[in-house]
Order: sequence, then C-alpha cells, then structure tokens
Amino acid sequence: MLQIYNTLTKQKAPFKPLVEGQINMYVCGITVYDYCHIGHARVMVCFDVITRYLRARNWRVNYVRNITDVDDKIIKRANENGETVEQLTERMIAAMHEDEDALGVLRPDQEPKATAHIDEIIALISTLIEKGYAYPASNGDVYYRVEKFAEYGKLTNQNIDELRSGSRVEVDEAKESPLDFVLWKAVKPGEVSWESPWGAGRPGWHIECSAMSKCCLGDTFDIHGGGPDLPFPHHENEIAQSEAANGCTYANHWMHAGPVRVNSEKMSKSLGNFFTIRDVLAKYDPEVVRFFLARVHYRSYIDYSEDSLKEARVMLERFYQALNGVSLSKSADESACVDEGAKAFELRFYEAMDDDFNTPKAISVLFEMVNELNKLKKTSESAAVALASKVLELAGILGLLQQDPDAFLKGADKEGEINAAAIEQLIEQRNAAKANKDYAQSDKIRDALAEQGVILKDSREGTSWFRES
Repeated sequence: MLQIYNTLTKQKAPFKPLVEGQINMYVCGITVYDYCHIGHARVMVCFDVITRYLRARNWRVNYVRNITDVDDKIIKRANENGETVEQLTERMIAAMHEDEDALGVLRPDQEPKATAHIDEIIALISTLIEKGYAYPASNGDVYYRVEKFAEYGKLTNQNIDELRSGSRVEVDEAKESPLDFVLWKAVKPGEVSWESPWGAGRPGWHIECSAMSKCCLGDTFDIHGGGPDLPFPHHENEIAQSEAANGCTYANHWMHAGPVRVNSEKMSKSLGNFFTIRDVLAKYDPEVVRFFLARVHYRSYIDYSEDSLKEARVMLERFYQALNGVSLSKSADESACVDEGAKAFELRFYEAMDDDFNTPKAISVLFEMVNELNKLKKTSESAAVALASKVLELAGILGLLQQDPDAFLKGADKEGEINAAAIEQLIEQRNAAKANKDYAQSDKIRDALAEQGVILKDSREGTSWFRES
C-alpha cells in the first residue's frame, strides 16, 4: 500500500484518496519574473516523478500546478525592463516550458494563471469578509484576520502568541493586528490593476492559490505540494483562507520537496552561488541533471556541486553501458522470458516507491538489475533482452534512460572537445594500422584518444567508443 509522509501530521501513513482510484493534486508553481533556477528544477522533477509513478500504478491523477503571473517582483522587473507585465510573464512562461521540456518534465493537466482567476479571487475575498475573517482597511487594502482562525499555524506548529510577540505593525500600516496578511492590494501608480468592490487593485499572493485550487479541484482535494520555502507563511495562509471560507478541510495530505544547497550553503544571488536551469544545462546533459535531482529522496536536501553532477554522469553511464548493444528490436516474444528474478526486482522497485516515493532505494534496485544484465549479456541473449526491457520500463517511470545508449555515451560535440567526426576518422586510421599490423601506431591512436576522454571498445562487430566523464 502506498504510504506518504504528511507535513501536517509529521508522519507517514497509508494514502487514501477522497475518490477511489482518483488523485487530485495541487502544487504551487513558479512566480514568472525570471528564468527558473535549480531549486525550481528540484520541485518540477520531484512532482513529475511522483505523478509518473502514480499513473504507472493505475491511479487517475489530476495534476494542477499554478503560475503566479502578477506579483510585486513581476511588476518591479517589468518596469525595470520597460515592458508590460504580460510581455514579461509570457516570455518567462515560454522559457519555463523550454526548461521543463529539456528535463523531461511532463506538463501538468491544468496550469491556471492567477490573472485568469481574478473573479474567483474577488468572490473568495468577499466570502471571507462576509464571515468576518477579513476586512477592508483604510488604505484600500483588504486583510485577513489571522487570530480569528483558531487553527492558524497547524501545518508548521506555529504558536499565535509567539508570532504576535515577535512581530510589529509599521506606523503607516492599516492592519488591525501585526499578524494579518493582505488579500487585496490597492493599486499604486503605474501598476496593473483590476476593479473590485474595494477599489482598483490586485490580489495578494496567498489568496491566488486558494482561489485557483478551489476552481480546479474543489473545496477539498487529496494532495497539496510545493517547495521547501512554502509551508510558512504561504501554505499556512492558504489553509486559513480556504478553510475559513469553505468550512471544510483544505487538503488531506501535504508534501514538500527538500531544498537545494550549493557546496553545503544556501543558494542565493548574494552569495554568488545561484544557478539557473539554463546555466546548468549549458554544461550537462539534461538527463544527468534529472538523474542528479531524482536520486535523492524528495524530502531530503540536495547538495549541488560540480562533483555531484559528474558523479551523476558516471552513474548514468553505468546504465547506458549495460544497455548498449542489447538488441531490443528482437524482443517480440520477450514478455514470456521475464523470469521470477526480474519480477522480484520489479516488486522491490514498487515497494521502494510505495514507501513515500523512495527513489534512492528504487534506483539501487535498478543498479542491481544492470549488474545482472551485464552477466546475462554473456550467457543468454533472450534473457538479457527481457531484463533490459524491464530496466527501461521501470526507469521510464522515473523519466530516466530515455536516450539511445550509444548516443548518450558518445555525447554531443562540445566546444574545446574533439568532435565525433574526428573520432571516427581516427578510428578508421587505427583500423588501417591494425590491418597493416602496425600495432605501435594503433596503440598510439588509442592512447591519444584516451587522453582526450574517448574510450575505445573493440569487439567482433568492430570498434565502438564513448566519452569518459
């Protein structure tokens, strides 16, 4: 049975959806004012793996991930660039999709944008005002009364009294309490705005997700996910808004991805250790990056470093080297060849993933499978084909091993490296030298290629090559 760790209860428990066989999941998406960074990639890949696995286990998943396309940072950046908010956000959304596609991240079933749900946001704020949980202030903003919601802080174990003693109200603020947060912001000169019962303005960040999740999934849904920085205050505020307005539980399970650190430090622009997805993909194969992100349990932190990416490349090479040369085109009747050993591997893979999506353990099972595959390649072609097919099937659930093995091992030509055409030409020269029994020249060419990270492999079929990490 699938067990999921719930941030709300702080424990793993058997997963029970509201509707048998159906999972409704909402994940907080990107605020699109800049290119996505490696922390965003972590959340993207994490919930992509989760969604792929649930579907592989025959769950019907309705995966919703929103886009925040109006926000203080967006308005500031658009003004700096001399462009409209819409021009900036559409450009950044397109870039986000390009990054996702490169990483093999499937698009969510629904991708609502905040600006397309202004009417729903206004309606939700109106309900909160009617119920006494919100109030229009003298400055034109609308605020949520935090202390009226008795369960505020339940997701992150925040204590209202401690929060109150640690906060203060600025002189020019119109809040009733320092804990109150904004639901609707009155328009300022030069800002994008919409008309509302409280005057022209725009929504606060927190209310957007409450409105969009309600519109897409209803008052209560199965799983709410997001990044490591969202439990407080964003998700606490979502709970307070939604449960006060709707009078029922907001989300039954809460899941949060762990943070990305860089050489054990928090990633930030001020520290100079901030990497966009594009920065990383300029140096590493996208599948290497995906493997690097997927091989760590989704709740654990990831330490990003050059050595970690190189290690991920080496590990992926082990998979592709095992798969290389296995003729899967011969697998017409191979389903009958999957022996009990392969089925046992599959069962252990599923057991690992059923345990709160334990990808490190699942990947260790895949490594055991390729070790066995290397043995079978020497003894039984049909068994090797069957096991390789099963490796690809299970790895595909994680979005891995999606490339031709030979193409991955050779890699794309990069500036400063010997290109594929030159390598093939040198291999031809080496073959000619061997044919002439000039073994000294043959060895010289092989050693010269090795110095440039190109490894040759001779077999009865000829000479193949791959780039060493």
